[in-house]
Amino acid sequence: MTATMKATVADIARSCGLSTATVDRVLNNRPGASAANRHRVMEAAKQLGYLPVVDQVVLPSRPAHLEFFLPIGSNAFMMDLANHIEDYAARLPLVASCRIHKLAGISPNALQAAVENLSLKANGVGAIAIDHPRTRNILREIVEAGIRLVTLVSDVPGAPRSAYVGIDNRVAGRTAALLMGRFLGGRPGHLAMIVGSRSYRGHEEREMGFRSVLSEEFPNLTVTSAVEINDEPDISYTATMKALHNEPELLGIYCVGAGRSGVAKALLEAKPQRKPVFICHDLTRATRGYLVDDLLDVVIDQNARLIAEQSVIRLLGSIASSAPYLTRKFIEPRLIFKENVPVQ
Repeated sequence: MTATMKATVADIARSCGLSTATVDRVLNNRPGASAANRHRVMEAAKQLGYLPVVDQVVLPSRPAHLEFFLPIGSNAFMMDLANHIEDYAARLPLVASCRIHKLAGISPNALQAAVENLSLKANGVGAIAIDHPRTRNILREIVEAGIRLVTLVSDVPGAPRSAYVGIDNRVAGRTAALLMGRFLGGRPGHLAMIVGSRSYRGHEEREMGFRSVLSEEFPNLTVTSAVEINDEPDISYTATMKALHNEPELLGIYCVGAGRSGVAKALLEAKPQRKPVFICHDLTRATRGYLVDDLLDVVIDQNARLIAEQSVIRLLGSIASSAPYLTRKFIEPRLIFKENVPVQ
């Protein structure tokens, strides 16, 4: 076989010493081949250049059916993520279909109800889910049905996922605290924290990282208000108004998850004599405006487009791979100020 000729199923069968029927079952992700034989086939296919590659991730030989479970609600970041997933998947020939399930909430019940509608054709699933025993069991059952799984944005390490696609949330929280301390230039005082939902491992990790750096490097800054809002803007508005009333000299506000619009609304209405430093996550249409209007000081952005693309690629890679887990690789967050807001 010359270097310019594409390998065939027969070539792979000869290379790994198995029948063409076994090779065909493995390449098309059908049952009937042992784990050892799957590994032999995929290694031979990879060596012979049979499988396509994107970003050093080997892709499946046949188009795959992908489904994503996202608790979108009114969360602008989730909406952007869903749109980017659909747009990217539609441009990839190796994606036979891509379906977004919009969850009614973040509870295990909401995930379970959505999973009941999972297609029998599905080869891979991407999910944003809370780290809860029932959620882990739901995700485990998906994988046991022969479907590959990746977690997005907030990890669920106890689930048998092939990969996590997202930022290192603890590092993101530490970065927020470092920025807050540097912005305030050594001034002592009080901060408020608006927490989306500690049920998300990612939000919990951000809060831990933020508090760690304050303790290590800025002990003169104290979080005197930390309200869990379950990503409801109305609750974040009320919590921010209360914090501004109780602490007229409040130095800073860190919004861990969603609820950014509630914080911005409170700052506009309260008109504090000295605006607190305001740091949040995720670049959306709204946060772009807050930056330009000087309501918001910096956005720590997860990059919805890149997470969407990598989640599709990682799912395809996990379908093609015989290994249960892919190499771990975090998305690098972006720091967005009003002077470097990227073009949409």
